[in-house]
Amino acid sequence: MYLRMAKRVLLETDKRLVAKFAWNMGVKGTLSVLKYKRRMKRGEFFPPFLYVSVINSCNLRCQGCWVDVAAKQEKISVEAWDRLIREAKEMGNVFFGVVGGEPFMHPQLLEMLGSHPECYFQVFTNGHFITDDVAKQLRRMGNVTPLISVEGTEIISDERRGRDGVLSKTMQGIEACLKNNLLTGVCTSVCKTNIDDLVTEKWLDRLIEMGVFYTWFHVYRPMGPDACPDLCLTPEQQLQIRKFVVEMRAKKPIAIVDAYFDGEGKALCPAATGISHHINPWGDIEPCPIVQFAKESIHDTSRTLKEKFIQSDFLRDFRSLAQKTTRGCIVLERPDLLEQLVVLHGAKDTTARHTALAELQAMSVRTSQFNPDHEIPEKSWAYRILKRYLFADFGVYSGHDHSQSAAPGMLRTKTPT
Repeated sequence: MYLRMAKRVLLETDKRLVAKFAWNMGVKGTLSVLKYKRRMKRGEFFPPFLYVSVINSCNLRCQGCWVDVAAKQEKISVEAWDRLIREAKEMGNVFFGVVGGEPFMHPQLLEMLGSHPECYFQVFTNGHFITDDVAKQLRRMGNVTPLISVEGTEIISDERRGRDGVLSKTMQGIEACLKNNLLTGVCTSVCKTNIDDLVTEKWLDRLIEMGVFYTWFHVYRPMGPDACPDLCLTPEQQLQIRKFVVEMRAKKPIAIVDAYFDGEGKALCPAATGISHHINPWGDIEPCPIVQFAKESIHDTSRTLKEKFIQSDFLRDFRSLAQKTTRGCIVLERPDLLEQLVVLHGAKDTTARHTALAELQAMSVRTSQFNPDHEIPEKSWAYRILKRYLFADFGVYSGHDHSQSAAPGMLRTKTPT
């Protein structure tokens, strides 16, 4: 597998883009995590990876979307973006996930990404706005990898995304990226309607044949005003995905990303470990995209970005509560505790709809990635080594007993799903 992957890199890529990725994301990204680990020892938490929603608008209406895509458009200004990236770079950060809404609906997006060539950006997109011209510009910049979402077959995609002809337009965006030799990824929010079509070797083989270099299987999270809980995976299906990812990593010449397990197969939450937090289009600093509450904003000029993260009682207490409660997702497993935390801190509802607290109060307990009786270690030595040093829990769960966390029916009186 490793030889086949090396062959793909040598024969199928733009070497300048590979070098840019290796230096910005590989070398400098590694240094960023090492700086984070040193800060942790001093009790200072500033995440090495920031995810930024640059706009709330989107051309699609996906099932279970928690973003206010139909609300009045809000977008991060070029000035606020530059200040954010500059202050994050001072802390050693070089990698940023760019999300939305649909990021390519931001009229200054290419300008914003291109103005920081020493950083690396992963843009989460439906691909509909990536034309050949846009892909050419991304190739010239060299510091962007598009991660394009595919949600199923033609019929399922239209159903999941709330529009007609979605898959065809998405595939056109992927083709534009591959035609211009971009390091392109394809992701899927895996749910009951697409797991059988996309969590398969056949789909991975098709991606490899097309020229896609990495993929990411997210697990569908039931959040927002119309959470669509009927799409949620069963614990058995979540375990199926984990087994598939581990097997394929050791077998297929394509990188497979995950954000919820360490190299030993133990579950973790990036927001609980502090390795990643989220900034929304209004500039609010949230624990993660689905926890839509905040106390700090990037627009507050009285403190630096470093001070906002390190001095935030809300973010600190969120991490502490999540670490003590579960190695999985506290939002899904213990929404009642998250609600108590939000009320205790008087955290602001950061949605445009202003119903996030009521949605949290109405949530039923659900399973997440934490399944301690079925931990599956990495079979690939490369992934195992990388995760050990760069993507682990960094000891934050030490000393906590999470034996009850995997049994949500024991935690609340609401019916678990």
